[in-house]
Amino acid sequence: MLSTFSRWETLEHLEIWAGAWALERIRDLIFGVVLRGTRPSIQIDLIPIKAGVLLEDEYFKLSAFPVSHRGPDCFGFLFEETPRRPFLPERAEELNIPPGPLRRDLVNGKSVTLPDGRTIDPGEVLGTTRRGTRLVHIGDCGKVNNLLDVCQQADALVIEATYLEFEKKMAKKFGHLTAAQAASLARRAGVGHLYLTHLSRRYREKDIADEASKVFPNVSVARDFDTFSIRKTQHDGDEIDPA
Repeated sequence: MLSTFSRWETLEHLEIWAGAWALERIRDLIFGVVLRGTRPSIQIDLIPIKAGVLLEDEYFKLSAFPVSHRGPDCFGFLFEETPRRPFLPERAEELNIPPGPLRRDLVNGKSVTLPDGRTIDPGEVLGTTRRGTRLVHIGDCGKVNNLLDVCQQADALVIEATYLEFEKKMAKKFGHLTAAQAASLARRAGVGHLYLTHLSRRYREKDIADEASKVFPNVSVARDFDTFSIRKTQHDGDEIDPA
């Protein structure tokens, strides 16, 4: 991958974010094995992370949380859209608010003054707050009991399923999960869809999918270069846009 990036003339800077222990191994691999002391053609910055919010703006937040594997500083990641209040077009019609910039300002939380002199506050045309889409991504992982809270009602959970249940002892020994364990987490946390990765080559994809689907029905085995569209799923108490 690094060799490919180095050949992209438009790429001048590469950041790799990870826990301190992982960065030590990454540094040894890149500079000691791949580059072998030569100067890279692009700037490479290794950025250590800790649990908590990594990135956030008005639309989106990315957080890291600890997971249990064989070494320290292992993390999973939570991607969250910012909760929002949906615009209510039928209410705007009742108030005779013309389409265009006035409605856009109301959506952005600004009060507006109509041509007839009336002042409209955003709360008059915005619905109740609705949560954003939530995606949890977990790589290598040895246990799931400490992940229930962060996975709760996620719309999608991407997680490893290296072993099948009949080799559960081996999975525990090497800090990995079985397909059934991953599916049990998805069921207990009430996630929308489960995506399984990091499969051992000793198994067929069908065997992994079959074991997981007996515990949790909404499951897919993800392959390299697969693409999925993650959408907000309805949970108890949620209100979903008709679209």
